[in-house]
Amino acid sequence: MSTILLFTLFSMQAPTPAPSPSPLPARDPSLPAAEETAKAALDASPRHGEYVDVKIDVGRPPMRAWIVHPERKEKAGVVVVIHEIFGLSDWIRAVADQLARDGFIAIAPDFVSGHGPGGGGTDSVASRDDVVKLVREVTPEETVSRLNAVRDFAMKLPSANGKVATIGFCWGGGRSFAYAAAQPALNAAVVYYGTSPETPALGAVRAPVLGLYGGDDARVNATIGPAEAEMKKLGKTYEPHVYDGAGHGFLRQQYGRDGANMKATTQAWPRTIAFLREHLGGARPKP
Repeated sequence: MSTILLFTLFSMQAPTPAPSPSPLPARDPSLPAAEETAKAALDASPRHGEYVDVKIDVGRPPMRAWIVHPERKEKAGVVVVIHEIFGLSDWIRAVADQLARDGFIAIAPDFVSGHGPGGGGTDSVASRDDVVKLVREVTPEETVSRLNAVRDFAMKLPSANGKVATIGFCWGGGRSFAYAAAQPALNAAVVYYGTSPETPALGAVRAPVLGLYGGDDARVNATIGPAEAEMKKLGKTYEPHVYDGAGHGFLRQQYGRDGANMKATTQAWPRTIAFLREHLGGARPKP
């Protein structure tokens, strides 16, 4: 068999190499990192971030939390970052870092703390699926108790100005809205694609609430209308925004849905920061 024939047969049988993945676009530093770039954003951050232990119930181990401080001269408002059903991930820590860049003290508690193997948190769990199972074990009552502990911790920080807001995503978005009904002293709540509380609970809400939702998220969005109608009836502030074409989790999955998630991110995040500045005070620190 000739050399030419052998080469021809080999060429016909050889698999076509898979195309290289397209490089991600350059990240806009005025927006939170997407999931794919979160670790790099944390590594490059000039801000001081660290893990702290927050005391909770007597006889139980403390709750671990990630805290990031802004680089500013004045005291700052505090934003409690409530994670998704995926626990205290690099992405949530990067969101906290972005909030610090925008001038706030950001603290992200790990609600898996004490539920993982050996009483550990998110980083003690073997897989994301196992983290999801553990987060689902956290009851609404436990969530409120732990958020109260984090709020108390934050109020005592020497660099805090005494005002506290929550911001939550997915599972955490629903918990952020629910906490506004449970804690009358909360200054503001931000809800990213989280379900609204049942109508009877809304009467206890005192804090203004900002809601940010993907248009293609019927499960969550079905809860917007009833909450909006009840909050309006009660004379309370609930400002929902729905972004066409964006999906659930758009702030984390910014490169998904043919640009719709990124478009939603570029509109939702500046609105978030303006809302937090209005209710917590403070201007953007110098870059």
